[in-house]
Amino acid sequence: MRGTLFIVAAPSGAGKSSLVNACLARDPAIRLSISFTSRPPRPGERHAEHYHFIDAAGFEAMIEAGDFFECARVHGDWKGTARQSVEPQLAAGQDVLLEIDWQGARQVREKVPEAVSVFILPPSREALELRMRKRGQDSDEVIARRLAAAREEMSHFHEFDYVVVNEEFDTAVDELCAVFIASRLRRAQQAQRHHGLIEALLAESTPASD
Repeated sequence: MRGTLFIVAAPSGAGKSSLVNACLARDPAIRLSISFTSRPPRPGERHAEHYHFIDAAGFEAMIEAGDFFECARVHGDWKGTARQSVEPQLAAGQDVLLEIDWQGARQVREKVPEAVSVFILPPSREALELRMRKRGQDSDEVIARRLAAAREEMSHFHEFDYVVVNEEFDTAVDELCAVFIASRLRRAQQAQRHHGLIEALLAESTPASD
């Protein structure tokens, strides 16, 4: 049985990574695909754990070689998902989660129309700015640029199957996990997963002998 591809996208500062990590801790059946990026690591980020960090030239060489399942330029830097991180795992029945932006999500839906997509929204623009500032990693100029970009990113929420508002963290985690669970219970998935059971339940009964 083929695995399910989950997409989670959000504007910078909406708490996407924290929500995804909390859900993955609850649901070990989903494997997170680690993206590639051409930007340098932020404080506390580790190679192959948060991202695969490579320079722009290396990233563009991978694009030329057709190595990416999806890729896009985000805030001036390249980000992308390697084909090897997705296609073999889905074929083997493994559920895979992509933590990507709306541009990458659009590319993925073209290749995998049955992918399940979720967009994370902040409870307000003020909350979004506060979360960006709490990181303590960006200048006022960078934050202003990210806030302007966030408005454009959030305008694409309607392209996604589900929307979660990250106002109260634990509630948002519950809602995101509920999407994963409900997706596995769709009729087509259950019909494949429980093929033998359904055949047995629907089989005509043999009359009992006297």
